Amino acid sequence: MVIPLCIGYECVMKALCMYYVMSSSPVSLFPVGAFLVPYLFFMVIAGMPLFYMELALGQYNREGAAGVWKICPIFKGVGFTVILISLYVGFYYNVIIAWALFYLFSSFTGELPWVHCNNTWNSPNCSDLWAFNNSLNDTHKSTPAAEYFERGVLHLQDSEGIADLGLPRWQLTSCLAVVIVVLYFSLWKGVKTSGKVVWITATMPYVVLTVLLLRGVTLPGAMDGIKAYLSVDFLRLCEPQVWIDAATQICFSLGVGFGVLIAFSSYNKFSNNCYRDAIITSSINSLTSFFSGFVIFSFLGYMSHKHSVPLDKVATDGPGLVFIIYPEAIATLPGSSVWAVIFFIMLLTLGIDSAMGGMESVITGLMDEFKFLHKHRELFTLFIVVSTFLISLFCVTNGGIYVFTLLDHFAAGTSILFGVLIEAIGIAWFYGVDRFSDDIEEMIGQRPGLYWRLCWKFVSPCFLLFMVVVSFATFNPPNYGTYTFPIWANMIGWCLAISSMTMVPLYAIYKMCTLPGKYVNILTVWPMISSL
Repeated sequence: MVIPLCIGYECVMKALCMYYVMSSSPVSLFPVGAFLVPYLFFMVIAGMPLFYMELALGQYNREGAAGVWKICPIFKGVGFTVILISLYVGFYYNVIIAWALFYLFSSFTGELPWVHCNNTWNSPNCSDLWAFNNSLNDTHKSTPAAEYFERGVLHLQDSEGIADLGLPRWQLTSCLAVVIVVLYFSLWKGVKTSGKVVWITATMPYVVLTVLLLRGVTLPGAMDGIKAYLSVDFLRLCEPQVWIDAATQICFSLGVGFGVLIAFSSYNKFSNNCYRDAIITSSINSLTSFFSGFVIFSFLGYMSHKHSVPLDKVATDGPGLVFIIYPEAIATLPGSSVWAVIFFIMLLTLGIDSAMGGMESVITGLMDEFKFLHKHRELFTLFIVVSTFLISLFCVTNGGIYVFTLLDHFAAGTSILFGVLIEAIGIAWFYGVDRFSDDIEEMIGQRPGLYWRLCWKFVSPCFLLFMVVVSFATFNPPNYGTYTFPIWANMIGWCLAISSMTMVPLYAIYKMCTLPGKYVNILTVWPMISSL
């Protein structure tokens, strides 16, 4: 069975996200060990049950994210919701892979281009030495790695904001085109090709992570970083934000709600043991995240030691970690070009693996819904990947990072939590937990235990409802550094998020209006529905 172990470049960098997004103060060092408590708790009560549910749903019905809802047609809108979300994510996710490819090409040199400040793209503020203190002058200093990413790669200095994007840069456009070509030829024949490609893209990162860990632990200061990673401050468990972020991380790390699990499991044999797969795959996912944390924090500890600055001054989240902090750490090592090539090959394989999963969920979901597309899979796949390429061009302009940030903030935030919530309600309360358990027993010969059924019917829906409410209540507008997005940009972002969520009520209304028969008071049939 082909199941991607993560969604997004945060698979390897997830450990740092566990660390940084929890910090209530930008100058306080957060002990990540405390975060593992709510993370593991939510993994048990929601992550694994939802993962198991999606695998069983796709395998039993042999359909994509929309087609599986033949079991309860009024909920088919949630299938289109997750397909749209996966499509939106593809608009900007492929850009990350293009950045990694650009860095890979730049690494084939005797001296890495982000080592010094004597390049054409550097500004007068560039400084080869880190000097973090409270003086005014130091607050305006930037490192060669930061300027290479923002000025050498993105050319952010040529844009004044999201209203001033400029034309696509040919270097990044070329890298993006290469990524699209690789994705197309990995997907055009379905699992016949993607199933072979994934043997490389899913296993290569483990080899590279192990190599990087062996190198990282030998660096001075590495143990300090690892100690910070494993230290526990139980007082942090009293802060609601720690639990909220841990719950959110579960949804994104396991990939529930993106349609990927449903799409890939629909190709399984009917008698495949999806229960075993759910336990093993979700466990490997969490262990991979935990393992990658040692790699990340060994290098962060090394950077902290090398520049004599606190660890929290080194850490950053988002693309900054992958394309600024880590390349800078690699640049200080002997044979830095070799280590850079190894690192960015790992990012490429991770990125392509996850992008294949997202695109496959879109392709399979729509092909299973519109059967005539099965005869034209190659052309339809080409249409999907070319469409994502054209939209992605907005992200490789001078101001493309602003479009990227907007998409990243709105495309799969509240909407993905909402989609999974409706999915859980549809299975547990309308199709029925008992009927769903009968389907699983028909496939694997054993009925889900009481724990799984309780989670599906009560625990997971309550957990997801809480997360949806909290995500609305704690919404913060996006920003990139000191740049604040204008109101109209935030409105576009919300329209993007709402466009996927509205598929649920719109399809339900359409179904009720087109089906023959009379309307029935839901209160009169609810006891029958809930007993199914």
